[in-house]
Amino acid sequence: MTRAPLRPALLAAVETLRAAGVPSPRVDAEQLAAHVLGVQRSRLLLAPLLTPEQLADLRGLVERRAQRIPLQHLIGHAAMGRIDLEVGPGVFIPRPETELVFAWALAHLEAVRHDHAPIVVDLCTGSGALALAIAHARPDAEVHAVELDPTALSWARRNADLRIAAGDTAITLHADDATDPGLLTDLDGRADIVVSNPPYIPVGARLDPEVADHDPHIALFGGSDGLDVIRGLVPVITRLLRPGGGTAIEHDDSNGSALATLLSDTGAFTGIAEHPDLAGKPRFVAAVRG
Repeated sequence: MTRAPLRPALLAAVETLRAAGVPSPRVDAEQLAAHVLGVQRSRLLLAPLLTPEQLADLRGLVERRAQRIPLQHLIGHAAMGRIDLEVGPGVFIPRPETELVFAWALAHLEAVRHDHAPIVVDLCTGSGALALAIAHARPDAEVHAVELDPTALSWARRNADLRIAAGDTAITLHADDATDPGLLTDLDGRADIVVSNPPYIPVGARLDPEVADHDPHIALFGGSDGLDVIRGLVPVITRLLRPGGGTAIEHDDSNGSALATLLSDTGAFTGIAEHPDLAGKPRFVAAVRG
């Protein structure tokens, strides 16, 4: 059986993806090759040859990626923290920017002394990304995750079961509306952390095909200004947090100041801070319950 060298196949893949307008053609080509070969991307150099079947698989995946099908749908997973989550049609794909919310939450948990197991709530959990990443990093935590959409919730349950099988502490999933004034009333004034990556894109915003055509719209859009869902979250978060508890809420890059104002207007928060994403754009607001 004649094997084909990997390098020319990768170069051809990069050119195909670049011509299709894929934002990160080299990274995506390498990720697809690593998926086909069953290795980490960093170890591609250790697998310099492709079987004819692997070459055909790679070319097929590259063609589908060139049609702007999300990379994560093609490889079947996305990362958050130190875990991988299964994703596919019907659930929002976790983004690298949300890693910053995850890191902030862990740092706040470390900074505040606890005389109890920390309680964490993830509102609009989607695939379970933030809740499960925090549960993995903090096995002592009691983690609750809330999701309204049944399809997304099924992905969250699948990922939660996979993390239990891997030895992580189980989280509690709630099929509910994160803006419901009666949500999780048994946790009123007890939560140490509330995080959320809610629907926050203003209706009418221009989006890449991967987002517009493949992410569920219920997970994307937050009304004309992108703040409709967030406005409903703020009173819930205020009610759930204990004094000294912290919240981090992701938002559209046009809404950092508006979200900070929403939190400030409650009169319940201190240390309100706007945080940029990896590209320097406003991405999440964090605050501490007074």
